[in-house]
Amino acid sequence: MNLFKGFGLVWIVGAAVSMAEPVEIHAQSSTHGSAKHGLAMHGDLKYAPDFNNFDYFNPDAPKGGAVRLAANGGFDTFNPYIVRGRSAAGIGLIYESLMTGSEDEAFSAYGLLAEKVETPPGRSWVSFTLRKDARWHDGQPVTVEDVIWTFEMLKTKGAPFYRFYYANVETPQKIAERTIKFTFTGGVNRELPLIVGQMPVLPKHYWATRDFESTTLEPPLGSGPYKIKSFEANRHVVYVRVKDYWGVNHPTQKGKSNFDEIRYDYYRDSTVAVEAFKAGAFDYRAENSSKAWATTYDTPAVRDGNLVKRAFPHRRPAGMQGFVMNQRRDMFKDPRVRAALAYAFDFEWSNKALFYGQYTRTRSYFDNSELAAKTVPSGDVLTLLEKHRSQLPDDVFTKAYAPPKNNGSGKMRKNLRVAFKLLKSAGWVVDTKTKKLTNLKTGVIMRFEVLLVSPLFERVVLPFAKNLKRLGVDARARTVDTAQYQERLNNYDYDMIVGSWGQSLSPGNEQRNYWGSAAADRPGSRNYSGVTNPVIDDLIEQIVAAPDRASLVVRVQALDTVLQWSHLVIPHFHIPYDRLVYWNRFGVPEKSPDNGVAFMSWWIDPVKDAALPELKRAMSKH
Repeated sequence: MNLFKGFGLVWIVGAAVSMAEPVEIHAQSSTHGSAKHGLAMHGDLKYAPDFNNFDYFNPDAPKGGAVRLAANGGFDTFNPYIVRGRSAAGIGLIYESLMTGSEDEAFSAYGLLAEKVETPPGRSWVSFTLRKDARWHDGQPVTVEDVIWTFEMLKTKGAPFYRFYYANVETPQKIAERTIKFTFTGGVNRELPLIVGQMPVLPKHYWATRDFESTTLEPPLGSGPYKIKSFEANRHVVYVRVKDYWGVNHPTQKGKSNFDEIRYDYYRDSTVAVEAFKAGAFDYRAENSSKAWATTYDTPAVRDGNLVKRAFPHRRPAGMQGFVMNQRRDMFKDPRVRAALAYAFDFEWSNKALFYGQYTRTRSYFDNSELAAKTVPSGDVLTLLEKHRSQLPDDVFTKAYAPPKNNGSGKMRKNLRVAFKLLKSAGWVVDTKTKKLTNLKTGVIMRFEVLLVSPLFERVVLPFAKNLKRLGVDARARTVDTAQYQERLNNYDYDMIVGSWGQSLSPGNEQRNYWGSAAADRPGSRNYSGVTNPVIDDLIEQIVAAPDRASLVVRVQALDTVLQWSHLVIPHFHIPYDRLVYWNRFGVPEKSPDNGVAFMSWWIDPVKDAALPELKRAMSKH
């Protein structure tokens, strides 16, 4: 999976291919493996060694212009690799990694800082040969020493996540002037060469006189297509395109990073941001509110074509979003309780009354893909699960999971009866005096808080809480600021949250961080539910070691089945397209990749830009 993907965080940008490198690598290739321009998780690469550009980029896209974007909350650091602080949106624009992913393949990566990658059939190690022309913004070359230093810093002083993610990667070795080798332990893991390739590389000489573990507002040194031009903490940050960026003509960079400047302005919340956007304060918005999508953009600018509202279909897995119950809390430890509470969420009514019928109910952790478990296990999936039968609920083998359904009327009596029955079997009943759901053994009343970071989700939580009240549950929504939310999330200081897990077409090591027992008590992991299950652990390792695509699909479907019946979340909903609204000043490539819109492939169209109202053009220049 593409670990560092995300337009406001640390992401993979760019790529490169060139001629083969030194004799040492050639000699090694003849006996151990073959040096290539890229690496696929399974099967062959889509793009040949001499490819010109990714299909979803326009290699003739003009460079120029400035674009304004929005971010919520604030920032207090330009170091996104440690657990402290809130990093600035877009900071990944200044960095490069050894390899970069293709957005129209399940999981393939092509050389970026590295022009060649080599690994044996068993993938017990990987070596990278750095490009001669790869350099930092101060002109110094990117070296093997930089790669080694970065790896050691991330693993020893970076966010706790890195120690976990690189646990089976030994300290790399320099084997030639521009060649570095990583050796792996812990059994077969075909994804590790790609994971190491995703690692951002930082300049050793820059950090030699600075504290890597501290937050900083000193603009750092990078090697990517952009660098920081100006900023005001918690208000805005501006990135300027590096005119002599070393990778500008390399195949995976052609048609990418076309804006001369990218500015992020920070807003207190989404409501304020939307109003500012409609007034022309920034240029592009990915709309995540169905209500806003349906009602907010009925404006003269949209009707006149100056503001474009467009749905872009995609073919990526939907992943999972839902109400996550923290099993570190005693009240959520029993799966019957978690299953019961799901009957209080009325998706059908919410979709009709709140979401304008735009959503599909999510039932799988890998919806919208072949990886989803949709039926009672059979064939190879059943064979894989049979050895764990004694540790799994009978439902795994007898039913196809589906979240509770209703008829859209808002009347929940039938569903709540099922919930009462499950709660009673788990030792919870409504006290006749207090009318509160109470544990028979401890006398504790079930009350909890749904922690939110955006007030937009309150309209979803409040009807859910109303239904829970009919069960005798005292549930309340609490919205906090971004900094407090992140701190509580990192330390699992919550009862219930709205959590989400994106998925790729090639799941792997990241599943350990999502559901693995070792991640349950590690600060900053994404095991939000706190699940610790040896069956899930085993299935994750099976996925990591999958030798081919067919076996990967079987193993993911088996994991999906167990996750579904573990009742970790109350599933929400998804849509198979990206909802985008943008001022009509952009050129857009004809083709979008499978994973969805690649905004960094867009460009400013001078003709469209000139046709915009004067007010909008004036705001874009400031």
